[in-house]
Amino acid sequence: MATTTVHTAGPDATDESDDQFRDRLREFLTTHHPGRRPKGVERLAWQKAWLATLYDAGYAGPGWPRAYGGMELSFARQVIYQEEYAKARVPGPLGTGLGIAAPTLITYGTEEQKERFLRPMLRGDTVWAQGYSEPEAGSDLPALRTTARRDGDMYVVNGQKVWTSSADIADILFTLVRTGTRESRQHGITYLLIDAHAPGVTVRPLRDLTGDAHFCEVFLDDVRVPVAHRIGEENGGWPLVRTSLGHERAAGAMSQAARYRRVLDELIELAHERGANEDPQVRDRLADFEMRVRIMRHTGMRTITDIMTKGEPGPASSTARLFIVTFEQELHEFALDLLGPYGMLGRRDPHAVQRGRWVWGFLRTRASTIGAGTAEIQRNTIAEQVLGLPRDPAMPALEGRRS
Repeated sequence: MATTTVHTAGPDATDESDDQFRDRLREFLTTHHPGRRPKGVERLAWQKAWLATLYDAGYAGPGWPRAYGGMELSFARQVIYQEEYAKARVPGPLGTGLGIAAPTLITYGTEEQKERFLRPMLRGDTVWAQGYSEPEAGSDLPALRTTARRDGDMYVVNGQKVWTSSADIADILFTLVRTGTRESRQHGITYLLIDAHAPGVTVRPLRDLTGDAHFCEVFLDDVRVPVAHRIGEENGGWPLVRTSLGHERAAGAMSQAARYRRVLDELIELAHERGANEDPQVRDRLADFEMRVRIMRHTGMRTITDIMTKGEPGPASSTARLFIVTFEQELHEFALDLLGPYGMLGRRDPHAVQRGRWVWGFLRTRASTIGAGTAEIQRNTIAEQVLGLPRDPAMPALEGRRS
């Protein structure tokens, strides 16, 4: 597992105004823009080089503590950062570690673990992937079957993970394993960091509707993991999971609000190009999307405020993901309506509108209401655990389910 040179975080400009900070950030992103994304195997090196550029200049980790290489920005400047980053159309993070594993590690990890793992993750020297879901334990995480047997100062891990984003490029898998009995459910789960290159780890990409392989399945056969790579206590992983998922949705709400601000502007341009902007029904749908993008932004701001004041995401993080995934599906469905017959042409067709980007987005977002907890599970969780409504007697108890 790689190490990273410690740097002094970016210029400490506490006396500058928010507008000056925005201008400075925008100038940096413009001046250092890495150019058009390459194809094939060169893409990973290109993205890692960009993350290293951000880190070395002190512009990585807007919400991270400065002690671990972050910017430790105020709430207002984190919002500015996300807005300008989305507008600049520069590469995003690699893997799923930055928004999910890092907050958990910062909260529950030992100082030795933080020093070892956080800076390489932030700089892009190591790529992290989440190993939670299993073939028979997706939304019902307490039913997971991957086991970890203690053998001195090591764990021996056996099992399978699936729908693991970025596992094919990952260096570390932050993984849930069963150290208790199967009947112990969420009370027998432990949080382990597994070297993705260790003997016994096999990764197989899964191709999806878009033709790409965004997900993988991971097989773990007698993989030996040091006890020192356990986060928190043995059988104490479930509270860490809830922290991870809350931060995942908090980070997603803010970054996706900034991203979809840009995407909606491009959809409005598409309506103009297709000559549909005068249609009152089209204008009504665009107005609805505009309202939802603004709601998304304000929800993300509320969630960041809860994290900064209380240390944990509030109930808005439970509703934000469901709101976002249904929004992005409907937005791309509407884009295909605007395209008409051209909505059947994929990225490789020479007649595709805008290189088939809207068709690709439509296909990709079919999985949005499945990944990171299905929409059905999320609705039940919101009803029962956020709103306090009576439990549906026809549904299994949701206590301990992924929310």
